[in-house]
Amino acid sequence: MSATVSLHGIGASPGVAVGHAFLLDSRRVRTPKVKLTRDEVDAEVMRFKTAIDLSDRQLGDIKGKLTGLGTDGGEHGLILEAHRLMLHDPMFLVEVTRLIKEDGINAEWAVRRVGRRLRHQFDNLDDEYFRERRSDIEFVADRLVRNLMGELVDAELQVPPNSVIVAHDVSPADAAMLLKDGKVSAFVTDLGGHTSHTAIVARAREVPAVVGLTRASDSIRTGDVVAVDGRRGLVLVNPTDEQLALFRETMRRQLASEQLALKTAELPAVTQDGVRVRLNGNMEFPEEIPSLLAHGAEGIGLYRTEFLFLNRPTAPTEEEHFESYKQVLVAMGDRPVTIRTLDLGGDKVPGKKPEKENNPAMGLRAIRYCLQHRDLFRAQLRALLRASVYGNLRVMFPLVSSISELREARSELERCRSELSRQGVPMGKRFPLGIMVETPSAALIADRLAQEADFFSVGTNDLIQYTIAIDRQNRDVAYLYRPLHLAILRSLSYVVGAAKKANIPVAMCGEMAGDPGLTMVLLALGLEELSMTSGQIPLVKNVIRSVSRADAAALLEQAMQFSSAEEIERFIKTQMDQRFARLDGNAQ
Repeated sequence: MSATVSLHGIGASPGVAVGHAFLLDSRRVRTPKVKLTRDEVDAEVMRFKTAIDLSDRQLGDIKGKLTGLGTDGGEHGLILEAHRLMLHDPMFLVEVTRLIKEDGINAEWAVRRVGRRLRHQFDNLDDEYFRERRSDIEFVADRLVRNLMGELVDAELQVPPNSVIVAHDVSPADAAMLLKDGKVSAFVTDLGGHTSHTAIVARAREVPAVVGLTRASDSIRTGDVVAVDGRRGLVLVNPTDEQLALFRETMRRQLASEQLALKTAELPAVTQDGVRVRLNGNMEFPEEIPSLLAHGAEGIGLYRTEFLFLNRPTAPTEEEHFESYKQVLVAMGDRPVTIRTLDLGGDKVPGKKPEKENNPAMGLRAIRYCLQHRDLFRAQLRALLRASVYGNLRVMFPLVSSISELREARSELERCRSELSRQGVPMGKRFPLGIMVETPSAALIADRLAQEADFFSVGTNDLIQYTIAIDRQNRDVAYLYRPLHLAILRSLSYVVGAAKKANIPVAMCGEMAGDPGLTMVLLALGLEELSMTSGQIPLVKNVIRSVSRADAAALLEQAMQFSSAEEIERFIKTQMDQRFARLDGNAQ
C-alpha cells in the first residue's frame, strides 16, 4: 500500500466520507493559434456562431435530463441557465467577433483572449463570492473551444458507487450529472473556496467537500483510498488502518446523529422551563428546501436573493423575480418565508456600470444601492407583492442604518402596491416588513426602529465586523472576529430588549444562530427565533431541549462579569463542554 499523504484545504461542505478516488480530467484543452487570411474571416465568424448554438443546446440538454429525473435542476438549473446567458452576452459576442475580424485570428484564440480579459476583471473584485464567478467564464470558454475543435463534450461518466471525485475544478454541468445518481460520496478539488459552485452544490446535496487544495489532482490517482473530512478541510490519501477506522467510526456516529435528527425533526424546540424557540432555515437555492424541512426547519428565516443577479449580463426581470419567490412560497406552504431584498454592491449588479470603491463593505451596497437605483429595487418589490398571494411572506431590508432608509424603502413598497392595485394585479394581504440589524447605528437606535419595523432579524456576521472594525476577509485581523466580545453581547441585549418593549419579533440569522456552543447565550439574551443551515438545526435543538432559560440566564450573567472576549469564550466553552460531551454532531 502506498504511503499515506495528508492534504489540507478549505472545508467547503461538512461531513466525513471514505471512498475510492475517481479522477476527473478537467485539464484545459490546448488552444490553437492561427492567423487567418482575409477570405477566411467570414467563415470563421460563422464557425464561432455555430459553436455558440451548439454549446447552448448542450446546456439545455443537461437541464432537460435533470428535469426528466423529476427535478427542475435546483441550483444546477440556475447555474446552467446562467452559463447559457453568458454565451449570448452581447459584450462577449461582439468582442470575440471583433478580434476575429480585426486581428484576423481563429475563433478558439479569440474566445480565450476575451475570456482571460473578463476573468481578470473578476480577479479584482473584493468579495470572495464574486471572485469565484471567474470559474464560470473559464467553463463557458472551455466548452466553446472544445466544440470549435470538434472534441467530445459532456461524455457520460461511468462513476463507481461511493466515489470521491478528484479534479482540478468541477464544472456545474459535470456536478449536475455526477450527483444525479447518488454515486458521489465527496468532492476534492484543487481550486475553489467556500463560495465556489462545487461548495454550493455540495452543501445543498449534503455531500462532503474539500476545495482549494492546489495540487490534489496531481497527488491522487484513480483507485486510491481517500478519506475526506469536509468540516476540517482534511484529505487523507491511502490512510493507515488506524486512520481509516477513526474515519469510519466518525461516519457511523454522524449517520446515527443524522438518523436521530430526522426522528426528532417534528419535535418542538422547547426549553426545560417551557420557552418555545422557532428554528428556521437559511437558504439560497430552492433545492435546499427538502433538506431544511427534513431537519426540522419551521420556516425560512433568510432567503438570499443575490443568486438571481449573478453570472448574467443583465439584471433579472420582474417576472424572473416573481417565479423564484413563488416557487419557494408554494414549496413552504403555510410556513413563514422571510425574503431579504438585494444585498449586493454596485460592483456586482449586472446591467449596471461597475462603481469602483476603495472600501465596498462600507460603501454603496444593499438598501443604500437599491434606494439609488429605484428601477432595480421596484422590479424586486413588485415581484414580492405579486408572489405574496402564494404563501406566508415576510420581507426584510438589509444594512439599514437609519430611520430614513426604512421609511424610504417602505414608501417605495407602498408605491409599488398602489401601482399594482390600479393595474388590477392580484396581491396577497399585507405582509410583515422588517429590517436586518447589522450596523452599530441600527443597534443603537433599535428602540426607534422598533416603532416602525414589523420585526428585527440580527445579522451577526456584519454586526460583529462593523462593531469591532475588522475585515473578515483580512487574515491579519481575522482573529479579532469575536462573537462573544462584550460589545457584541451588550448590543444584542439592547436590540432584543428594544424589540420586546415594542412587542415585535426579533430573530437572528447570522452565523452565531447556528453555533450550538452559543445557543445558551442566545437563549439568555431572549432570542426566540433562530435561523441557520439545515445541518445545524438538530444540534441547536438538542441544546435548547436540554436546558432551561433560567440556567442560560445564570450562565450569561456569570460570563458578562469578565471583560475580555477571550475570558468570556473560555468560560462559555468550559461550561458547555461540561453540559454536552460534544457539540459537533459526532457524539454517540
